[in-house]
Amino acid sequence: MRTTDRFSRDEVQRILGLSPKQLDYWDRLELVSARKDQGNRFYDFRDLIALRTVKQLIETGVPANRLRRALAALREKLSQVQTPLTELRVLSDGKDVIVEREGARLEPLTGQFVMNFETRKLDEEVQVISERSAHEWFALALDYEADRANHKTWAEAINAYENAFRCDPQRTDALINCGTLYYEQGNFEKAAECYRRAIDCDPECGLAHSNLGSVLEELGQLEEARQHLRQAVRLDPDHPDARYNLALVCEKLGAYHEAREHWQTYLQLDPSSPWSDYARQRLASSKTAKSAGRR
Repeated sequence: MRTTDRFSRDEVQRILGLSPKQLDYWDRLELVSARKDQGNRFYDFRDLIALRTVKQLIETGVPANRLRRALAALREKLSQVQTPLTELRVLSDGKDVIVEREGARLEPLTGQFVMNFETRKLDEEVQVISERSAHEWFALALDYEADRANHKTWAEAINAYENAFRCDPQRTDALINCGTLYYEQGNFEKAAECYRRAIDCDPECGLAHSNLGSVLEELGQLEEARQHLRQAVRLDPDHPDARYNLALVCEKLGAYHEAREHWQTYLQLDPSSPWSDYARQRLASSKTAKSAGRR
């Protein structure tokens, strides 16, 4: 599920155990308001996280009005934070709202940062009420990753994907996405590590085998790359990228007959792709080499 998914009021009430009056009251207080599109009212995934956080804060004893004032003050002081309930770590000591950002804790109504000795005292009493599930960590990682131009958010995306996997070791998609970010940064060793972890969790994950094969090619480990790419096409014979990369690796290893088979299959699967002309050139080249060899 991506963060653009929509949830109706009925779905939100069922998922979070809220009443219609609670949603209406929090809407009037401008804590979390339903979105509108062509006359339809809905909530998105980030709204669900915010609503759950509001619910848990109020259950710890923080009055809704005080929470509203604290959030308004926080939005004013941290203008770059548009959705503090989902972007920050929100805490409560049973009376006040405390926000943690980049290791520092802020009391938003006064704007005063909690000093170190006060923080140690609070640690014994504070309740962390914004712990996220694997699903929520994954959605947050997608949000960070969406800002492709800002590489600073990639580290936050990687951290969120790792948290998603820690919460749910079956989320191999988190490891695969994490590995892709490392790959795009040019950190092939870390990318390979993520893909290997994904394969350890799910040996039948064709995408993890395919991605690992591509990374191993970059690292010059061609024979191991071929083995993983072969496994990828065995698990998913219709995966064009795996076919293309396997053909390249086979050519580098001098296995031209096998490469030709994969070029042909690739063109059958994706004949109009941007790389199809190159595949045709490689096929033509291999045929020319074969003809020359007969003479």
